[in-house]
Formats: sequence, structure tokens, C-alpha cells
Amino acid sequence: MPVIRLEADTPERTQIGEGLVKFAVQAGRLETGRAEGRYFLRHDDGCAVDGRRIAPGDPFAFDTDSGEIRCLDHADEGAAGARSERG
Repeated sequence: MPVIRLEADTPERTQIGEGLVKFAVQAGRLETGRAEGRYFLRHDDGCAVDGRRIAPGDPFAFDTDSGEIRCLDHADEGAAGARSERG
């Protein structure tokens, strides 16, 4: 599965649809049980590369293979690394 680009709802989580739930569960990032929605992707740990927090309205990337969250500055780094490992 590819890297999915989303826009943050809050610094902690972003609402997602059912199509991403499986990947959020695998990554240990699924949050449920909120009044404002059914499924959320947690990204409170920030960018996997430099720890930069994801601000509301900021675009970010969710790598469905690794489960990592990355800011857009680092979104392509993980994909490039994965390609070179597969070689």
C-alpha cells in the first residue's frame, strides 16, 4: 500500500475512513470512541524523522507499510529508503 497523504484535524489525531482502519490498527495508531467521529489516526508523536509536531490543517503522510507518520518535508524519504532496501 502506498503512502497516504492526509490533512491534520488536531495535533494529536485525524479522522479517517474505514478503508484506513486496518492500517491504523497494524500501526497501533487507531483511536475510537470519540463523539466527533468513529475512527481516528493518532499522530501525536509527530514526524518519524525529526519529531516535528503535525499542526491542525498541516498535510502529512501516513506510510501504511511502516506505520510511520511523516511531515511532507520527509514524506518521500521513507518511500525512497524502502525502495532501496528491496533493491
